[in-house]
Parts: sequence; C-alpha cells; structure tokens
Amino acid sequence: MNHLTLIIKREYLNKVRNKAFIVMTFLSPIIMVGIFTLVAYLSSLNNDDVRTISVLDESGLFANQFENTETLKYTILKDQSLSEAKEISEKSDNYGLLYIPKTDKTEDLSNSVTFYSEKSPSLTVMGGIEDDIEEQVNIVRLKEAGIDAATIKGLRIRINANLETYKGKETSKLASGLKLAFGGLAGYLLFMFIIIYGNMIMRSVIEEKTSRIIEVIISSVKPIKLLLGKILGTTLAGITQFVVWIILLGILMTIVPAIVGVDTSAMEAQQQQVITQGIDAGGSQDIITQVIMEIHNLPITNLIIMFLLFFIGGFLLYASLYAAIGSAVDSETDTQQFMLPILMPLILAVYVGFFTVIENPHGTISQVFSYIPFTSPVVMLMRIPFGVPLWQQILSVVILFATFMGTVWFAAKIYRVGILMYGKKPTYKEIAKWLKY
Repeated sequence: MNHLTLIIKREYLNKVRNKAFIVMTFLSPIIMVGIFTLVAYLSSLNNDDVRTISVLDESGLFANQFENTETLKYTILKDQSLSEAKEISEKSDNYGLLYIPKTDKTEDLSNSVTFYSEKSPSLTVMGGIEDDIEEQVNIVRLKEAGIDAATIKGLRIRINANLETYKGKETSKLASGLKLAFGGLAGYLLFMFIIIYGNMIMRSVIEEKTSRIIEVIISSVKPIKLLLGKILGTTLAGITQFVVWIILLGILMTIVPAIVGVDTSAMEAQQQQVITQGIDAGGSQDIITQVIMEIHNLPITNLIIMFLLFFIGGFLLYASLYAAIGSAVDSETDTQQFMLPILMPLILAVYVGFFTVIENPHGTISQVFSYIPFTSPVVMLMRIPFGVPLWQQILSVVILFATFMGTVWFAAKIYRVGILMYGKKPTYKEIAKWLKY
C-alpha cells in the first residue's frame, strides 16, 4: 500500500502544480462569471428598448384595453384607413401595427386580428397582446349573452388537490418539483465531472505512455496499483479544482456584477414575472413558507451521504475505463473508436432519469436501471428524493463499488499490456486477447 500512497501523492501533485491546471482553475470561474455578466448586461440593454405599437381598432372594443408599460407604448390611431395606418407606422419606425377590424360577430375576431411589422415580433409581446384581446372579447361575449362577467369571475373556484400517502404523510406538487430539481442537478454534476476529469485521466496515461516514463515505473509497481493510484490521485485533483471553482464562483458572482453595475436579474425578468403572477395568485408568504417546509421535509442527511457515495463510486467506475482506453492507444485521436461504448450507458442513464424517473420513480424501468452500476449513479440519485428504501440504496452502492473493483482489475489487465505497446492501433479483438495474458 506504500507504493499506492506514493503514486496517489505523485499524481495529485503533478496535476495541481501543472501551470495549465492552475491557470484554468482560476481562469474558468472568471470566464463563466464574465459570460454571465455579459449576458445580463445585454439583456438589460434589450429590456431597456421602448417598443411603440400603433393600434388601429375599427371595432371600437379595445379603446382602453392596452396599457403602456416601461418598455411597451401604444399609440391609438383614429379615422385612418389600413393603408394609411401602415404608412404612418412604418415611417415612424414603430415596432409594429396592430389592426383590429370591425366584424359582424364578435367571434369572427378570433382569426381577423393582424399584426404588421417589418421583422418577426417577439413571442412574449404577441402573447401579451393576444391575452389582452382575448380577455376583452370574452367579456363582450358574456355581455351579449346577458351574463355578468364579474359574477362569473367571482364564482370561479381553483382546485388544488392535496397529496398524501396511505400512511398519512403529506406531499405536494412543489415537493415533487424540488425533489426532481435535486436529482437532476446531482445527475448533471456527475455527468459533467466524469466527462471533464475522465478525459484528464485518459490524457495523463497517454502522455506517460508516449514519454516512455511508464516503462521505468511499471518495473517496480504492479499495474493495478499504478492504475488505481493514477485514478485516485487525479480524482483528488479534480475535487480540489471543483471546490475552488465553487468558492470562486460564489465570490465573483457577488462582487463582479456589483462592480460592473449590471443588474443580473434583468436576464430573468420574464421568468420572474411568471413567478410573481403565481405568487400574487396564491400569496407570497404561503408559497415561501411552503418551500421552506418542503426543503425541511426532504431527507437531507440521506441525500448528502448517498450523493457522495454515488458520486465517488460512479466517477471511479468510469475513470477506470478512461484509463484503460488511454493505455490502449498512442494518441488522443485514436480514442474515438472506444469512447462511444463508455459514453452510451452514461447518456442512457441521463435519458432514463429525465424521462422515466420523472414520470414514475418507482416503476420497473426506474428500479432496474438504479441497480445497473453504469447507470445507477444518475438514476438512483434522481430516485432517492422520491423515497427509496434504505436497503435498496445500500444494495445499489455495494453493486456499484463491487463493479468498480472488478472494472479496475479488468482495466489493469489492459493497462499492463497496452501501456508497453506502441505504433499500432488496437482493435476490440486484440484487447480481448490481452485479458487472457
């Protein structure tokens, strides 16, 4: 085990002392925050544009329906023909012309309203205009039928079904959303970590192989220890970089927008408007209280422990495969033929998680894929927030780490032969023969 410790230390120090590693550790968060700040700045500029829309209402039903906002102004045209209104709107360089014709029946307006513009209008703007027209038309229709629209609106009841298990535990749609968000974020983080640092391990093996340093090292160290040490050392370096990224991102996201003077909330103005409408309908205090309660109801300790176990086990499993590929080839360009079989289970896990677990987290497909070691780190992490028995979680973890040990043994046999072979692109048939040596 002394050799293993030395190899882990060597791999870790080689990675964290590398100039490129140090530069990217500090430069990546700066680039990400810079991009985010730039997008927020551009969004604020875009939202500051005042759009003027001319309205020609021949029906006379919408005189007071369109209200001006900070970014949207309406100009009502009167006693103008359609051709004259078009000319006025175009010469004024307005955003567009909204034409509402006079019809014999109110329902004919459904396909008669036209918006004229030089370029395609914003879907958000058109959605707001259509909603305003639809609301007014429905009120007119109710009046024509002799029905008081205000009375109808007052009588409308909104149904929010309560969710509860047979054992009396209350749940909610909001809780399901929070669980799904946690599971999706955990699966995505693992997916990105494997892609980024798995490739780092593979490149490290290829570099040592091409430099012939490995020929000296392997003479005194068993291949499985060398492979395991390389995987663990690079993993620790990756975790170090990941932690530094999180800390720097948190600091920069707080400082940079304030220094630059950019309102980062501008890029989410539309989403906030939707949320505000929902809060106004249900009461902001009630929703905030409900969110806090649902977060407290989540099995936080269980989620954190299992996240760490599946995250570590899943990465180690795939990292050993990346190392095996690196030992079998002479250059990074030769790895393409072997990458697809490794990435396919990972991609499949993401798709199963987002399209199956969301619909039925306790269904047969979800359960089966949460035990398969190549998909369980993603699928099981997405299932756990919805309530998975502890024995199933432990069984899945045991299978995952057992498979990792088997994969390391499998990868070490490839590593032992492939690390000393040069100048020839191996095939799957040749790799299968190496396993027999």
